[in-house]
Amino acid sequence: MSLFMIFLIAVSLSMDAFAVSVSNGIALGNISGKDTLRTGVFFGFFQFMMPVIGWLLGTSVKAYIEAIDHWIAFGLLLFIGGNMIKEALSGGDEEEGEVSLSSGKLAVQAVATSIDALAVGISFAMLNVNIIYAAAIIGVVCFLISVMGCRLGRKIGTMLKEKAELAGGVVLIGIGLKILIEHLFF
Repeated sequence: MSLFMIFLIAVSLSMDAFAVSVSNGIALGNISGKDTLRTGVFFGFFQFMMPVIGWLLGTSVKAYIEAIDHWIAFGLLLFIGGNMIKEALSGGDEEEGEVSLSSGKLAVQAVATSIDALAVGISFAMLNVNIIYAAAIIGVVCFLISVMGCRLGRKIGTMLKEKAELAGGVVLIGIGLKILIEHLFF
């Protein structure tokens, strides 16, 4: 598989991570450089690891993963988005100052947005693709795209102010629905 094809796959796998990164930037409004980098690292790491895990699993579990991956991603994003909406509508109990993303929240988001990469890893095994090379490209591209998403979200978030967390929650639920609908109907 050519470098260009792997790059295109990396960009397409990173689109959900980009959207969630934008959502994080919107919800936090003042997302710090540290949280921006942490988001990129979490998303890039999971986008790197999932194809490797898929490649290791090979074809034996492909049918099982494809049967439920969209439900897992939808459930995780619905949970996170629903909590964001609940906090926004209740006024939240955030203190003044800099807000940050917890490692747990970032890990859940990263898993939810990288499940498709697991299936890609399985297909890479069937195609005899050098998995470390391909996964490294996917991880780096996702890192860069996620960082750009956080920065864009920050700009949007500062314009939205108090409605930002509500908008971020709605976006996460929308991404979950998109993943579910794509897998169920297309």
